Amino acid sequence: MTAPTSEGPRARATLQRIARRAMIERGLAPDFEPGALAQLKGIAGPAAGSPPAVVDLRDRLWCSIDNDDSRDLDQLSCAEELPGGETRILVAIADVTELVGLGSPLDQHAGHNTTSVYTAGQIFPMLPERLSTDLTSLGLDTDRLAVVVDMLIGPDGVVRETAFHQAIVRNRAKLAYPSVGGWLEGTGPMPEPIGLVPGLEENLRLQDTVARRLRGIRHSRGALSLETIEARPVFEGDSLADLEVDETNKATQLIEDLMIAANSATARFLASRRFPSLRRIVRTPKHWDLIVALAAKMKSVLPAEPDAGALERFLVAARAADPVRFPDLSLSVIKLMGSGEYVMETAAGETPGHFGLAVRDYTHSTAPNRRYPDVISQRLLKAAHAGRPPPYSVEELEGLARHCTEQENAAKKVERSVAKAAAAMLLEPRLGEVFEALVTGAAEKGTWVRILSPPIEGRLVGGFAGRRVGNRLRVRLVHTDVERGFIDFASVE
Repeated sequence: MTAPTSEGPRARATLQRIARRAMIERGLAPDFEPGALAQLKGIAGPAAGSPPAVVDLRDRLWCSIDNDDSRDLDQLSCAEELPGGETRILVAIADVTELVGLGSPLDQHAGHNTTSVYTAGQIFPMLPERLSTDLTSLGLDTDRLAVVVDMLIGPDGVVRETAFHQAIVRNRAKLAYPSVGGWLEGTGPMPEPIGLVPGLEENLRLQDTVARRLRGIRHSRGALSLETIEARPVFEGDSLADLEVDETNKATQLIEDLMIAANSATARFLASRRFPSLRRIVRTPKHWDLIVALAAKMKSVLPAEPDAGALERFLVAARAADPVRFPDLSLSVIKLMGSGEYVMETAAGETPGHFGLAVRDYTHSTAPNRRYPDVISQRLLKAAHAGRPPPYSVEELEGLARHCTEQENAAKKVERSVAKAAAAMLLEPRLGEVFEALVTGAAEKGTWVRILSPPIEGRLVGGFAGRRVGNRLRVRLVHTDVERGFIDFASVE
C-alpha cells in the first residue's frame, strides 16, 4: 500500500512558515540584513592567493563525499602512500575567512546565528548561498582557496606529523555517501565519477584503510558506537511524500574519521603555538549512575565510576543483541551523557576532552561554510601559521564559546520542532491506521512510542499501563496537530 502524500503546495509553504516562526522565537535571524547583502554584492569572485604564501595542490586526487544534494562543500580529501606503511592524508577545508572579514556585516550575521539551520521547510544558511554553495564551496572542477591539513599517519594509525598549507585545490569528483558507501561495502557498483578519474579508486580505498586505523585507535580508547535515527523529508514537487532515514555506512565513517583527525590536529597545532582556541567537548557524564542503572536493566554491569571503554563494550554487545532497539538505547545514553558544548581553551590546556569521541584535543574546524566556531578556528589557525597574534582575546573567546553553545542549542530546537511538524503532516492523511511500534519512553510525564515505518515518534494516549521501554506493540494513529508537531497513538492490544 502506498502512503498518501500531504497536500501539495500547502505542505512546503506551511513548513516554511513554521520554520521561520521557530527561528524568530528562538532568537535566530531567518534573513540577511541589508548590510550583509550589500557586502555580498561587492564580492567580485572567489578568493585567490599568490605564491609563495599559497601553494598549488590542484594536481592531487581531491574528491568530496557528502549528501547527494549538498552544494555547500566544506572539505575535500586525498591520500598518498609512502614507504614503510606510512600514509599522507590531506584534508582541504574551504577558506571562508578570506572573503568574510572579522567584524564585517556577513561575519556579524554568521556570528549571530552561528550555524546553518536545516529544516524540512527551509534551509537557513549561515552565509549567503552565493558564498556557501559557490564562491567558498569546494565544488566540482573549480579552483578554490583552501586551508590544507597535511597529516603523516603510521601503519598503526597514529598521526606522527602535521603540517598546514594555504593552497589552491580542485575537486576532481563530487561523490555521495550512499553510493560510495555501497561500493566500499561491496553491495553496490563503483560510482561512475570515480572511474572517470585515473587513480581515484585506489586513492579512496587507501583513505578507507587509514580511516579504519584511526577509528580503531579511538575505539580502543573508548570512543562510543552510538546510533540514532535521523530522518529527512522527501518531497514530490511541493508534496511531502516520505521521511528517509540517513544510513551510516563506510563512506560516512571514512569522512567522520578523517575530519576528527583534522580537527584534533588543528587543536594540537594551536596549543603548540601557545594560542587560545575554541574546543568542542562532551564532559564526563554527571549522570553515570543512571547509565549504570540503564545497563543493569539489560542484565549488563558497568563500573561505578565513568569508564568510556566499558560503556563502549556494553553498546557493541547491545547492538549485536537487538539492532532494532539500539537507536533508542543510544538516544537514552546520549541524553544521560549530556550535550556537547564549546569552551575556551587557554595555552595551559585545562579543559576536558570529548568523552564520546575519546579524544583530548578537539576543535571544530572542518565546516566553516556551515558553523561559526569553524570560522573562528580558521582565523586562529591562519594567524598562528603566519606568526601573527591571535585575532581574538581570551575574554572574546570565552563569550563566543557561550554564545555558540546557546545558538547551536537553539538551532537544534528549531530543527526538532519543524521535524515534528513534518512528521505530523506526513501522518495527517493516515488517521485511523495501525502501525507496528516500539516504546521509547515511559515515565510519569507520559509514554512515547516510535512507529517503525515511517520512523516517527508520538505519544501513547491510550493503553499505556504497564508499558516498558523496548516493548513492541501495535498502535492506532488517533490525532495529529501540524502546527504544534503533536502526534498521538493508542494501543490496539
